[in-house]
Amino acid sequence: MKFRWFHKIIMLVVPAFFFPAGCSSPEPPAPYGAVPTKYQTDWQKLEYYMFVHFGPNTFTDVEWGNGREKPEVFNPSDLDCRQWAATAKAAGMKAIIVTAKHHDGFCLWPSKYSAHTVRESVWKNGKGDVLKELSDACREYGLKFGVYLSPWDQNHPSYGTSEYNQVFSNTLDEVLSNYGEIFEQWFDGANGEGPNGKKQVYDWELFHRTVFRNQPHAIIFSDVGPGCRWMGNESGVAGETNWSTMNVEGFAPGREAPSTKILNTGEPDGNAWVPAETDVSIRPGWFYSAATDNRVKSLDKLMDIYYTSVGRNSNLLLNVPPDRRGRIHPNDSARLMEFRRAIDETFAVDLAKNAKFTASHTRGQSSKYGAQNLADGNFDTCWATDDRQLSASIEIDFGREQTFNRLTLQEYIPLGQRVKAFSVEYRDGNEWRLIDRQTTIGYKRILRFPTVTSRKLRINIEESLACPVLNGIGVYKAAG
Repeated sequence: MKFRWFHKIIMLVVPAFFFPAGCSSPEPPAPYGAVPTKYQTDWQKLEYYMFVHFGPNTFTDVEWGNGREKPEVFNPSDLDCRQWAATAKAAGMKAIIVTAKHHDGFCLWPSKYSAHTVRESVWKNGKGDVLKELSDACREYGLKFGVYLSPWDQNHPSYGTSEYNQVFSNTLDEVLSNYGEIFEQWFDGANGEGPNGKKQVYDWELFHRTVFRNQPHAIIFSDVGPGCRWMGNESGVAGETNWSTMNVEGFAPGREAPSTKILNTGEPDGNAWVPAETDVSIRPGWFYSAATDNRVKSLDKLMDIYYTSVGRNSNLLLNVPPDRRGRIHPNDSARLMEFRRAIDETFAVDLAKNAKFTASHTRGQSSKYGAQNLADGNFDTCWATDDRQLSASIEIDFGREQTFNRLTLQEYIPLGQRVKAFSVEYRDGNEWRLIDRQTTIGYKRILRFPTVTSRKLRINIEESLACPVLNGIGVYKAAG
């Protein structure tokens, strides 16, 4: 009897000894503000993909056709969409978005809702379908496929009338139901006069319903999303401050869009998650012109664009226009390969991978939210602070002196964007010296700075809208 009583005492005491109070995992941080859908998060992870402007303008050497060009002008001599896809894949791109219908109204597929299509061209005796060839090529090369259909149509006789919105909806239906999965539907707000001298009043609600009925997971691009937004220019420069949230109520694409400043920077109190996409062309124009064969952007310029787009919480949509053969020109392809090599070489070795991370504050003092998670390469593990702790520091000890000039930071965006101000310092003897002071982070922030050599680096989260939640930090040495 006495033995059984003593055994019960031991069984009660031992668990309390080995598992003290307070060791259970703390509650995870609650989402803050507007947050992305799963599909918006997946879209953000793509980071970099190809835009393809191709159509009658390729052959007439203009940027905006007028819809009166003869369909016969569209006649690529050696169209090869597999070459486009192979080039995109080799360049490190994850998808291709094509101008299925530009403002001239010409359709790259034989649409039954238009008389201005590849069916009326001499290419393949009117039997061709660029969208089928490209969507098949994208699947073959493991790329996602997206389409740009301009709601403006300078050829269709019903444009400018109440009937046209349904025509355009039918056109969307046709494309979005016949070519497999569409990862992004690209819209703009271009809106000119129709044959009756009137501008179309676009029914965006109808257009969006049509997209989601066919492609429920598609990201819709426009000035105000709802999936992602134009960031206000075509030069490849997102705002140094760039929130993925924005107030969209009362706005619409085109003339009714928010100011370009807001498009460029987003809004910290935005009621919708509408991340930025940076669209820019590798050439001076969007469509191919032989006159620009020697004006492909330099490697240095493309690297600048990479840092001011992907490096500022934005995806990069780089336009690479096929030539009149229907192939990507060798000059463009060669530059894309140089660009890929430069990015790969810059970020090949993460000096922080085996470093020691410590934080001034950790959520619940739990390893589940410890700073070492920032180096594990896992998107879904993170460092966080307690709810009321809106500032903190993370110190990286490399164990020995390292030389570096690039820093990547990532927030765990499924819980929202939070960081409003941060700074970076390196240890110089007994002092901390400032490298940079910036504002937002978002999905990814990349800092460039003069090369420094130090054993220690410190990131200070100086202001956050809610407890900071980061899931990645990388340190690199770029050549040059």
